[in-house]
Amino acid sequence: MTINLDMNALTQIAIAAGEAILKIYGEAIDVSEKGDGSPVTQADTAAEAIILKGLADLSPDIAVVAEESVAAGCVPPPSARFFLVDPLDGTREFISKNGEFTVNIGLVEDGVPVAGVVYAPALGDIFWGSKGEGARRAKVVEGKCGPGPAEEISVRMAPKEGLTVLASRSHMSAETSDFAETLSVAELISAGSSLKFCRVAEGGADLYPRFGRMMEWDTAAADAVLRAAGGLVITTDGAPLSYGKRNLPHDSDFANPYFIAVGDREIVSSLQCPTVEGAL
Repeated sequence: MTINLDMNALTQIAIAAGEAILKIYGEAIDVSEKGDGSPVTQADTAAEAIILKGLADLSPDIAVVAEESVAAGCVPPPSARFFLVDPLDGTREFISKNGEFTVNIGLVEDGVPVAGVVYAPALGDIFWGSKGEGARRAKVVEGKCGPGPAEEISVRMAPKEGLTVLASRSHMSAETSDFAETLSVAELISAGSSLKFCRVAEGGADLYPRFGRMMEWDTAAADAVLRAAGGLVITTDGAPLSYGKRNLPHDSDFANPYFIAVGDREIVSSLQCPTVEGAL
């Protein structure tokens, strides 16, 4: 199955949003706080405006669920096919200016992330992938992918000498630490934003557990890239992470449960979740 979506156009939308972010990145950053206590900057809103305009031109019939729009109360009605947008994932990394923040545009069909673009503008790295077409990465130079062709990426087999595990730089939890202790870990690396999914997708790491609150727009694009690269994102009951969740009994719309992103699917059978009810 292939996705009827112009991925080149989608990458250019992400790159345009990244250029707007970089202009603000070099200036004094105005930080405010949303209702949930999370930070937001003028870069978040500027990038989202560019993405919304680009998606309206590219695919006007597909609904868009975007982080800042949802925070402002603009939520489209449920649909089987929709975009999930995080214009600036890793706002804390953006504020601290460590470069580990991303632009994320994902396409969901029937609860499954089927296409996605993740762009790290400060690093010049862009990743994209879609169902049936595989995953790729490239450098962005002067607002375009290149020079040279994009490189195909795929997950790696789990090494016998121990796993490379990624953890959130800004949201490391005790549950994550406890879970890592159940694994054969050769290296535990802290990293920011959705880049953690992409590092697994390109074979640079094996596992990314997230035992903390996260929203669907934080994960959809990178989840699509990882799945296209041969990986999988599962909840703690072993089911694939799904999207478009609404009317949740104990959380807001579009909230994710705890999840684990894996490269080599053979890892799944050996996982244990001692701090979370249920086992994989």
